[in-house]
Amino acid sequence: MGAGAIGGYYGGRLVQHGADVTFLVRPARRAILERDGLNIRSQYGDFKATVKTVTQQELNGHYDIVLLTSKAYDLDSAIEAIRPTVGPNTAVLPLLNGMAHIDKLNAEFGAERVLGGLAKIIVALDKEGTIQHLNDWCYIKFGEQSGVMSDRVLALQRAFPQDSVKASAVPDIMHNLWEKFVHLSTVATVTTLLRASVGEIATVPGGTEFFYQVLAVHAEVAAREGYPMTDAFLAEYRALFANKESAYVPSILRDLERKSAIEGEHIVGYMLSRIRAHGLDETVHRICWLNLQAYDLRRATGRLIPQ
Repeated sequence: MGAGAIGGYYGGRLVQHGADVTFLVRPARRAILERDGLNIRSQYGDFKATVKTVTQQELNGHYDIVLLTSKAYDLDSAIEAIRPTVGPNTAVLPLLNGMAHIDKLNAEFGAERVLGGLAKIIVALDKEGTIQHLNDWCYIKFGEQSGVMSDRVLALQRAFPQDSVKASAVPDIMHNLWEKFVHLSTVATVTTLLRASVGEIATVPGGTEFFYQVLAVHAEVAAREGYPMTDAFLAEYRALFANKESAYVPSILRDLERKSAIEGEHIVGYMLSRIRAHGLDETVHRICWLNLQAYDLRRATGRLIPQ
């Protein structure tokens, strides 16, 4: 779904390797693709091709795999967009932040049709519509929620060109998703509360300790959900949160500072719901979620102070 930065990169690489791929796009993006083709600029090789596109009104028939790369706050509209494409044997592969989307997609389509997935890549769509690959990350992981190594996830792994996409079908994708969520929700909670990068917060007395406090709560939630974090994982992120030189700013803080829509409900809000469900101390997360809801209200009513 879509031919933006992430969907365009992974979909384009599938086309490059011979897969039959159709891009569900809006008319404006379709016009660019019909005029210029799909363009990828990357250290792993540039790629340009004419690709198949459809608009929402033209959808007809079911697909083997639906690659879903919307922002989490657009999930409801994305579900309605892909609904006509999902048949009895379709697999929906979401590459969204957080965990809430898994619950939503399971409820809409059934867990047997929903794969777990995550991407690690930095790509951007420039003003000409070209996908610019900005670093050496090109990872995608996916798997059945049940942990079964099914024919379809193994086939999808083979469908990617391994020189430009490090694709892995794994039996523990849900644990991988919880690792990403523990990391992302920790950095999102602390940086949006304090409006600073990881390194800036680490420089402030007590900043790293605050990171550790939030990380410990999130790790406890994951453990109670059945996905305990490893000592190596926790050590890696403790080191990150102590790094005074780190310029790391999560996308949610970048979006907030740009006065854009944010994924607060799906990251901080969802983590707060799990903290409450397990009876843990919610003080920090309740304040953070109130802060983000107030931001959303001011943005929706046009009351944010212009830069």
